[in-house]
Amino acid sequence: MPFSPLRLLLAVAAFVFLVTFVQIGVLTIAFDKLGLSPHSAYLLFLTTLVGSMINVPLFSVKAEGPPPDVQLPRAFRDLLRIRRPPFTGRTIIAVNVGGCVTPLAFSIYLLAHHPLSLFQAAAATAVVAGVSYAFSRPVPGVGIGIPLFVPPVIAALVAVALSPEQSAPLAYIGGSLGVLVGADLLRLKDIRRMGTPIASIGGAGTFDGIFITGIVAVLLA
Repeated sequence: MPFSPLRLLLAVAAFVFLVTFVQIGVLTIAFDKLGLSPHSAYLLFLTTLVGSMINVPLFSVKAEGPPPDVQLPRAFRDLLRIRRPPFTGRTIIAVNVGGCVTPLAFSIYLLAHHPLSLFQAAAATAVVAGVSYAFSRPVPGVGIGIPLFVPPVIAALVAVALSPEQSAPLAYIGGSLGVLVGADLLRLKDIRRMGTPIASIGGAGTFDGIFITGIVAVLLA
């Protein structure tokens, strides 16, 4: 039987192993370009992973309800209902530890340990923030959506133009903080119209655009 359960299980296991191996290899290359030791890279990744499950509430705002029958697949809406509390007319503004606090702290670390000026970091962040704001869109009932690979490409190009010798750390700083400012902070005014029960600055942490942008930008720089 070519599609027996055992063969299917082995195929799935092999696929998961391959994806995990590739991802770990990619992360290793990215962290190596940032000058991190394997131990430090593991600690950063673990902090991001654990922190992605922690949202620290800051305040709540009165918000409009989502449009009736938001244009999302039923299965996706059911999944969101499981993961999120029901909408009650207010949106809780929170900070995600893995997707906001960790990239911010690591960006400060990179700025302090590499010969980069505040002007270079601010310029790279401003350019990526502008692009992130222009390409991001509010998704009713969900949050802010943004094309995955636009910010890291811009971050890498800006970093190479501003500091070819230190393009990797500058790409991470500009990419991470740029998405944080452009797609999260500057979009807070749109929160009231999205009908989402919680809006987390930094989103889902590990798999949020901020983390992915930083890693991909480093690889491209």
